[in-house]
Parts: sequence; structure tokens; C-alpha cells
Amino acid sequence: MAQKQSATQIRRIEELQHYVRTVDKVRKLIAELESNRAAKLSIINGICSNIARELSHMRQRGLTANLGTLPDVAGSLAMIAGRAGTGLMMKVRALHEGMNSMAMQLEQALKMAHEAPPEKDKETHKS
Repeated sequence: MAQKQSATQIRRIEELQHYVRTVDKVRKLIAELESNRAAKLSIINGICSNIARELSHMRQRGLTANLGTLPDVAGSLAMIAGRAGTGLMMKVRALHEGMNSMAMQLEQALKMAHEAPPEKDKETHKS
């Protein structure tokens, strides 16, 4: 028997799924960066700035959404992506590891959001 989910739960699940889509997009950008390691520096810098921008936006949204350490990880990865002077392969490896960590955190948060007992909306029961 399936539980009926509250509006708050549905909103939280949709929000988390948005973060999962962002993680997928950043993973594609990291794969693109890795495949273009012999490209011009301007192309590499452009991809890195796109990664840094996506992660910075994710960090800002995550800070207001009460996502635990996820915004901190996103901020650290944004700094890694935007940093110049480090080796490209070291940057790619660090980004891969960080994105795996974020994906696991999001997966756990989604599982908790689905399994949480539905709460009654407090707004409708106020007198």
C-alpha cells in the first residue's frame, strides 16, 4: 500500500531531483573537460568556468534548502574548477570524486524524502 505524500514532501523531492539533474549536467561537463585535455587553453578555461558557475549556483540554492554538507562540497568543487595553475588531470580527478560524493548525498536525501512519514500541512490546521 503506497503512502500518500504531503505537498511538502513532493516539493522536497522535486527540489532534490533538480539537484540530481545539475549533478548530471556537471558530470557531462567534466567528461567534456577530460576529453578536451589537448585543446586550446581558452576552451579548457571555458569549460572550467561553466563547471564553476553551475556548482556556485548549486551552492547558493543549497544553502537556502537545508541540504547539510552538500552546499559546502559544491562550493569547494567550484573553487577547484575555477582555480588556475593546477594540473588538469588532478582537477578532473578531484571533480570526479566530489561529484560522486554529492551524488551519494543526494541519493540518500531522496531516499529519506520518499520514506519520511507524511506530515500534515500546518498551514491548513491553524485557526
